[in-house]
Order: sequence, then structure tokens, then C-alpha cells
Amino acid sequence: MAEAPALDEVVRFTSDLIRIDTTNRGGGDCRERPAAEYAAEKLAEAGLEPTLLERTEGRTNVVARIEGTDPLADALLVHGHLDVVPAQAADWSVHPFSGEIRDGVVWGRGAVDMKNMDAMILAVVRDWAREGVRPRRDLVIAFTADEEASAVDGSGFLADQHPGLFEGCTEGISESGAFTFHDGAGRQLYPIAAGERGTGWLKLTAHGRAGHGSKVNRSNAVTRLAAAVARIGAHAWPLRLTPTVRAALTELVAVYGIDADLDDLDDMDDMDGLLKKLGPAAALVEPTVRGSANPTMLSAGYKINVIPGEAVGYVDGRYLPGGEDEFRTTLDRLTGPDVEWEFEHREVALQAPVDSVTYARMRAAVEEFAPEGHVVPYCMSGGTDAKQFSRLGITGYGFAPLKLPEGFDYQALFHGVDERVPVEALHFGVRVLDRFLRTA
Repeated sequence: MAEAPALDEVVRFTSDLIRIDTTNRGGGDCRERPAAEYAAEKLAEAGLEPTLLERTEGRTNVVARIEGTDPLADALLVHGHLDVVPAQAADWSVHPFSGEIRDGVVWGRGAVDMKNMDAMILAVVRDWAREGVRPRRDLVIAFTADEEASAVDGSGFLADQHPGLFEGCTEGISESGAFTFHDGAGRQLYPIAAGERGTGWLKLTAHGRAGHGSKVNRSNAVTRLAAAVARIGAHAWPLRLTPTVRAALTELVAVYGIDADLDDLDDMDDMDGLLKKLGPAAALVEPTVRGSANPTMLSAGYKINVIPGEAVGYVDGRYLPGGEDEFRTTLDRLTGPDVEWEFEHREVALQAPVDSVTYARMRAAVEEFAPEGHVVPYCMSGGTDAKQFSRLGITGYGFAPLKLPEGFDYQALFHGVDERVPVEALHFGVRVLDRFLRTA
């Protein structure tokens, strides 16, 4: 089992990586190379031969392989991204790129998304090198660029241009799973991600007749766009239970002793009733029982007394596995005849089996170190690099273990102010990840 110095290293590596500013502002404005070189150096010190790859200068990815003891076993991909979303220093209690360790907590952008997991991976690999440990199956370690934007310079580039590096990989693990979820009633849940909603970021364009702001104009592009955006924002998406969400609900109603027949859930009114009975735990499934489309940006005009000929809006759309056709049809209807829409960015929805050997071993690893917890599957409302790696036939799970204290709102810290992670959570994560990867 991983102990010192692995426990010391995971804290130091998390802090060091946070101090390397890898802010991804979108549009190619990011430079992950310093963080990639740091990770590659740590891997090389463990006797591995990391490869650094770039599609665009400075947008660096790192890939290395650890040979397993069973040459007939499928390989496992273990991946984390190096980039982070922007942070406004004035809003934070500490500087977001300080990596400060205070009162048993590591502070900074990336502490939970996801330089903590990057550090766990490095700490486990180096611990194995000291002990002479080899996993059963080949492990492919990948640290990627550009996850916080389109992934075109990161996992998308690796999957499309360097598939050979992932030969034999059938499954993968990455962020957003196996963390402590406190339900407020003394129970601790550990959700493991076994699915992701699809990404449908949309650009809406309305055309009309430009003219003077004082004149009647029945072909006003702004009015047309506003009407479409209002319809999209008000739309009530229908209930759709995917196998992953159904499995999550099955385990949750068992944990809470709720008498519920999931086959009798006909609409959102029925679902809302069940979610109410689940209390705070409903947050694990509520975002993924249906699709969604949230307007996020609007742009039109250049002067108050001029009616523009074009207005543009953007919508963050998400759809469930098997729901893309319904999503497209619904958007056609909601935008109407006067507004065109197109995908600004699109990625597939994912689903992973919860009855697999790999899921069972993840569950066992968590239960060994958190026997008081209840492991449940869940579907992510957003997306990860697993989408791009799925092009290679790799089934993705979210497994970045953290044992968190009550009152620590882990999910709110993703992209939030004062992002931070407890040192003890990192220690737990290293032990659980080590246990799982040894047996995977």
C-alpha cells in the first residue's frame, strides 16, 4: 500500500503543478508545455520513457506505458489533463496559482480539476518504481492539453494522430469519480462515473432587415433571436432514463430504503417526486435524467438607433446517450424558421457498464479504505477527455478518489473560486488508486 514518500509526493506534486499557470482561455490561448515537462521529468525519474507530443507549439501532451505482467491482458488508460480554466485573483482568498498549503489544505486553480489526480498518478507510478511493482495489465499514462476547450490540441490530437500509443487499451479512468458525497444525514456516498452526457455547443444566427431604430421592422434579427433563445431556455426536456442513471437510482433507492418502481416513472412529475425523497443525494442524478440547453451568450448590433441585420447567440446543449437525434429535432423546432443553428462544438455521449470486472475492482478499492461508504454509479452532466479516447474503442470511467470532510462542496469547486483540496483527501486518493491499479 502506498505510504511515505508517496503521501508526501502527492501533496508536493499537486502544489507544484498548481504553481505552473496552464490557464486555458480558449481559442488556442494556453501553454501546457511547462507542466508537461514537469510530469515527463517525474515519469522519467521512475524509469519510464515518456513521449512529448504537440499539435501546436506549446500545447504539449505526455504519454508513457508501463508494461504489465500479463501479456494477454487488455491495457488500461490512466489519463488526466494539465490545463485549467481562468481564475480572477481578486476573487480568491489566496492567489489561484500559489499552490499554497495551509491548515492541511492545498489551494489553487486545478486543485480538484484536475492537477490533484495528475499528482496522484505520478506519486503511484514513482512508488511502484521504488518497490519494483508491476501491474497485471499494461498501463498507458497520458497527461493531456486542451481538455478545458475543444481538446483539439489534446486528447483529440492523440486519438486521431497517435492511436498506436494506445494499442490494446480497452478501458480508461480519469476525473470526477470516487469522491465523498455527504448526504447531510450521516451517509457517505462514493459515486463512480460510468457515463457522460454528450456535448452540443450551439451557435444560433438570426437574419433580418437592417434599418433605423425609429421605424417599424417586422424582420428584426434581434427580436427573432430573442424569441428563439426564450423558447430554448423555457423548454422542459422530457424524462429519459439511460442504463447508467437507472443503475444509479436502483442503488440509491436501496441505500435509502425507498419503495420505488423505476418502470413506473412516466414523466418528470414522477421523477421529481422520487428525487425529493432522495434529498441531497438527488444531486447525483438530477442533471442527467434528461437533456438540457442553456443559452449563455448573445451578440448583436453596434449602435442603439440601428437595427442590425444579424444577431448571434450561443447555447450550451447536452444530450443523453442515444438522445442526439431527439436533441437535433427539438432544436430545429425551438429555433423556428427565422433562426439557423449549427454545432460550434460537438462530442458524443458515453456509457460504461457497471457490471464489469473493472467497475467491481474500483468499488472494492474504495470500500477497502472507506468501508462506511456506499459506492454508486452515476452519469456526469458534462464531459471529459474520455469522449475523444472513445474513438479508439476505449470505455471510460470517472475514478479520481478523494475522501472529503462533511461540508466540503467538491462539485461547486470545479471552475469555482477558492478551489482547494485537503491533504488527507490526496493521501486517501493515492492509496485507493494504488490499490485499484495493482489489481486492475
